[in-house]
Amino acid sequence: MSEQTPIRVMIVDDHPIVRDGIVNLTLIHDDIELVGKASGGLDLLAQLEEIEPDVILIDMVMPGMDGLETTRAVLDRYPNIKVIAITSFPKGEVVRDILDAGAVGFFSKHAEIGTLVDAIRAAHAGQTILAAEATAALIQTKTRSPELGQDLSERELEVLALVVEGLSNREIAERLSISPGTVKHHVSSCMSKLDATNRAQAAALAIEHQLIPRSST
Repeated sequence: MSEQTPIRVMIVDDHPIVRDGIVNLTLIHDDIELVGKASGGLDLLAQLEEIEPDVILIDMVMPGMDGLETTRAVLDRYPNIKVIAITSFPKGEVVRDILDAGAVGFFSKHAEIGTLVDAIRAAHAGQTILAAEATAALIQTKTRSPELGQDLSERELEVLALVVEGLSNREIAERLSISPGTVKHHVSSCMSKLDATNRAQAAALAIEHQLIPRSST
């Protein structure tokens, strides 16, 4: 009987302690092989040119490219990779957005390693699996009536604040160290969620509904 091919896994987190902790704990499982670890989205994308993982664990809060942007970029180029999002504090909007982006799992960094390992196996098998905290956050989001702009992500709020300042997409991209295409996507998403027809209206609504700190205006 032939041995089962290990599941090839990468870990993306800007905190070395978190990366190394997950690496050390997953090494004890024979059916999982750690093939790489990255400190952020750009680092990951560079490594993916040579490494072909089956599953990637991606932290949601990272400087530069956050977890959502990283997930979109990865799945746009490598649609067969399974992405599991991890974060310290799951929020309904974040869970919804990352699942919409194509992730197949969402887990807390506080989860037992056995639970995370089971999630890796489930993701590799094509299943979608969520931590209890993520499920609860999603339910809470769906059961309350959101106010205008409350469904904007942290990154969208950052972009919106710079739109209010009058910056162009190129200038916003330089300020946040992301691509102009990503900025364009976020601006379009902000306008859609605010039901605005143009950037000026989106900026006006942001100020009217106090969606960004006063210091940003």
